[in-house]
This record gives sequence, structure tokens and C-alpha cells, in this order.
Amino acid sequence: MLASIIFAASSSPVSNAQNRSEAAPVATVQTVDLEKYAGKWYEISKIPNRFQRQCTGDTTAEYVIRDDGRIGVTNRCKKENGEFIEARGVAEIADLTSNAKLRVSFVRFLWRWWFWGDYWIIGLGKDYEYAIVGTPSRKYGWVLSRTPTMDPEKYQSVSDELIKQGYDPKDFVQTPQ
Repeated sequence: MLASIIFAASSSPVSNAQNRSEAAPVATVQTVDLEKYAGKWYEISKIPNRFQRQCTGDTTAEYVIRDDGRIGVTNRCKKENGEFIEARGVAEIADLTSNAKLRVSFVRFLWRWWFWGDYWIIGLGKDYEYAIVGTPSRKYGWVLSRTPTMDPEKYQSVSDELIKQGYDPKDFVQTPQ
């Protein structure tokens, strides 16, 4: 399992927030086929964040292409007491050339979506077996897989890509599935 993986060597070129902020801008993949991207993803690891603080494991994201061109988003995770919580939202394509830059909202009020956040696909397996999602600020990041676990060798290549993108893989914590 991923717990035995050493995420990055201590001599990583990106070892603190100052170095990350000085890194080259985050780059998305060249193109995303949203029909292939749609479906269920398992969270393998993430940079801890406030909006997932109740999540203790079994975290998934499901994406559905809607008739209006937007993408329906359902995030689900297990809380410490064993109950599942769910957040439903919507994503819009922010870059129609690549489909790799999306913006996502989980706040709907008065028939309108509010408080949009960046969702950039910065790494993608050739068969859409994994995805790396980040933001321009590098404050947020997720590693997703089509399966609940990821081969340690594959995760090491994901870690290498995170380093290239200016992330520190040690900032990512494993998600129990």
C-alpha cells in the first residue's frame, strides 16, 4: 500500500513553501477528453484542506457530463463515525482549447452557483487510469485513480510529476480506501 512509499527524497528541489512559490507556473496537460474523464475516481492522496477536514477515508469524486455543457460533481467521503457525507456541485470548462482548466462550485443559492475554485488537471495517465489535480497557487492538490489503490511504482511517477509541477509530494497525505 502507499503507506510504505517514500514520497520524495529530502534533497527534493522543492522542499518548502518559498521554493514552491518561486517555481515555474503550474501547467495543465495538453488536452482532456471529458467523456473519458467522466466517471468515478478514488482519492489516493491530497494536500489536507479545510473543506475535507471531516473526511477520514473512502473518498471518491464522480463527474457526469450534463446536457448544458457543465459537469456535475459529487464528492463523497466517510466521517470518523462511519457515516458518509456528500457534496454536490458543478464544474465549468475554463479553457475550451484543452478542457484541462475547470472551475468548480459547491455553493448554490438563489438558483446561482457561487464561490468558484480552480480545478486544473496537471497530470493524466494515458488511459485515464490516474489524474493529478492542482491549482495555480499549489495550495490544493489531489491524486486520483480509477481504482481504490495505486501501484507504488505508478505513485512514484506521480510524485515525480508533482515535483516537476512545483509541488512537494511530502505535502500529500494518503487517503485510506
